[in-house]
Amino acid sequence: MNGHEPESVEDVIGELDELASKSDEVRIRDALDDFGGRSFGPFILLPALLELTPVGGIPGVPSFLAAVIALVALQMLFGRDHVWLPQFIQNRSIGSKKLHKAVRKLRGVAKWLDGHSRDRFDSLTTGIWIKVAAVAILLLCATVPPLEFVPFASSAPMLAIVAIALALIVRDGLVMIGALVLAAAALGGGTYYYYASDDEAGSGGVAALTHEASRAQA
Repeated sequence: MNGHEPESVEDVIGELDELASKSDEVRIRDALDDFGGRSFGPFILLPALLELTPVGGIPGVPSFLAAVIALVALQMLFGRDHVWLPQFIQNRSIGSKKLHKAVRKLRGVAKWLDGHSRDRFDSLTTGIWIKVAAVAILLLCATVPPLEFVPFASSAPMLAIVAIALALIVRDGLVMIGALVLAAAALGGGTYYYYASDDEAGSGGVAALTHEASRAQA
C-alpha cells in the first residue's frame, strides 16, 4: 500500500473522484490502496458520510456501515499500524457514475468542514486521544442498529462519527473536543430515545418496536 495520507476532507473527496475517473467501478480495495494503509480517518469518515445521504434510509445499510466503522475503530483502539478489512468488504464496489454523483453532492459539505477546521492543538488527536476517539466511535456504532427502526434516527451518531473522523484527518484538537461532546450528546439522546416510552399513548418507543420486530421474526 503506497498511498498517501489525506490532510483534509476535500482531499479525501478529490481522491475518490480521481479513482472514479480511472475505471467503470471503484472497489473499497482501490480506496485502501490509494489512501494508504495507515489512513484510518477516511475509512471512518466515508461510511459515516454515506449514511447521512438518502442511502442511509435503506433498511440494513446503517447497521452494515456501522459494522465497517466499528471494525476500523477496533483496530485504532488496539494500536494496529494499518487498516485491515475482510476480503468480502474490500471487494465491494460502486459504479463510477454513482460515485461521481455522490462526490459532487459532498463537495460543499467537505469545503464547509475544512473551512471550519485547522491544525490546532494537534496533540489532542494523537496518543491516548486516538484510543478515546476509538471508544467513542464504538459506542456510537452500537447505537445504530436499534435506532435503525426509526427512519434516519441513526444519523445522529453518524454525524458525531463524521466529526471525530474530521478531527483525526485534519489533526484539529478543538474539533476533537467538540466531536467528543457531540458524541456524548448523541449517546445520551440515542439511549433516551431508545428506552423512552409513552405507555399512556400506547407506544413503547424504539425498544418496544425492536421487541415487536423480534417477535414477528420468531
